[in-house]
Amino acid sequence: MKKVLLSLGLLLSASVSAQDCSELFISEYVEGWSNNKAIEIYNPTSSPINLSDYMIVRYSNGATFVGPDAGVQLSGTIGAKEVYVAVLDKRDENGTGQEAPVWDSLQERADGFYSPDYNVSRAMYFNGNDAVVLAKGTIADISNAQLIDVFGKIGEDPDVGDPYNGWTDTAPFVGVGTVLTTDHSLVRKEGIKKGVTSAIIPVFNALVEWDSLPPVIPMLDSNGDPILDSNGDPRIEGNWKTLGSHDCDCNTLSVNDEVTLNLSIYPNPSTNGEFNFTSDNNIVSVEVFSAVGQKVFSKENNAGINTISVGNQPGVYLVNLKTSNGVVTSRRVIVK
Repeated sequence: MKKVLLSLGLLLSASVSAQDCSELFISEYVEGWSNNKAIEIYNPTSSPINLSDYMIVRYSNGATFVGPDAGVQLSGTIGAKEVYVAVLDKRDENGTGQEAPVWDSLQERADGFYSPDYNVSRAMYFNGNDAVVLAKGTIADISNAQLIDVFGKIGEDPDVGDPYNGWTDTAPFVGVGTVLTTDHSLVRKEGIKKGVTSAIIPVFNALVEWDSLPPVIPMLDSNGDPILDSNGDPRIEGNWKTLGSHDCDCNTLSVNDEVTLNLSIYPNPSTNGEFNFTSDNNIVSVEVFSAVGQKVFSKENNAGINTISVGNQPGVYLVNLKTSNGVVTSRRVIVK
């Protein structure tokens, strides 16, 4: 069977130069211990975006050609100025070895889980020496995908042996310095307003656009002191508290609207799927989407909407709201 390939040249020809705050980009990269892998995607625009038009593609170990098994199609909707967290789908609590479960604290941050079977999709199994691409298109037509953003450098394998198994902080950013992309989280700097849309770059200097975080941090008690295990060693927890929101200069474009709106949604999380709204302006339109993009609720009322019920199915939902003075915004709500 002929295999459709996505080449470096095709990516280059398909890429476009995005304008600031006009297109999705990768806002956080998590390459944690074991199977703790996640990609956070940020929507800098003022409108919700359907993620079914996008995919994550992994260029493994310096590859310049990939087939459909290197990608995974995304799903769901990402709200204006909101993020979407894609996590590797390893949730079997009895899993061991390569099937070890993603830690509970990272699962709680997920908006969607992807690539449960390595033989079907390898996109979310990235290590610190793999380039990760956000592309627009479909897996079925991966050769014509449009490059939206790149983490790392396509065509370069920075794994030159322990401990240099990823891109580093010192020129030429391979083989010297401190490794940043293995067992680390990296958060896009606030001043970055668009993705990298060129498939060919001279070097990948992560610290130009990213802030580096360690994969784990000590667990602290209410006094700020380390919590110790039975052996007297500090207990640790995953360092992904930054997942789920992103500080970006693009957010300032709507700050006046947000201040005017003064919106509150409660209770959130909800145990029965019912939510109440308060706002300085009447909410006249509400649409609610599930994590896979299915519309589960819709209501319009010019007199104002103060409460909704989305059902008792547990999950994360995206709520799109419009007020009487034309302000459009999105929020995430959780049903336990």
